Amino acid sequence: MEVILREDVEKLGHRGQVIKVAAGYARNFLLPKRLAVAATGSNKKIVEQERQAHLRKEAKLVGEAQDLSKLLTGVSVTIAQKAGEQDQLFGSVTSKDVADALAAKNFNIDRRKVHLEEPIKQLGEFKVPVRLHKDVTAEITVIVVKEE
Repeated sequence: MEVILREDVEKLGHRGQVIKVAAGYARNFLLPKRLAVAATGSNKKIVEQERQAHLRKEAKLVGEAQDLSKLLTGVSVTIAQKAGEQDQLFGSVTSKDVADALAAKNFNIDRRKVHLEEPIKQLGEFKVPVRLHKDVTAEITVIVVKEE
């Protein structure tokens, strides 16, 4: 059965693509979840219009993310944490802590966009990537200091 994807489906295809799938997969999964529509002439026109609207919206989001990235580049936040001997932290600095510190500087960034591979457990200066969009990433400096 031929269907037109309305959303990106992992390991299957991208939005607007016409693909051939098993009838049961289309009938039981793709169509009920509105991930795809049957590949008819009228549906192709409708999906093409949706795709154009999506591309315009995506371009606007990328532009906004690039503007925010320019503002964020070079920003540094300081986080004070309790620490013991050898500059080892009691606890750790997580992406939520970084997002809260950015919020204090009037940057409203979701904590899920702050990409720490693992929580920071040492005092010092760290470069932390902030993924604003799938194509736009800004890097901020996080300085972890000892709480007095």
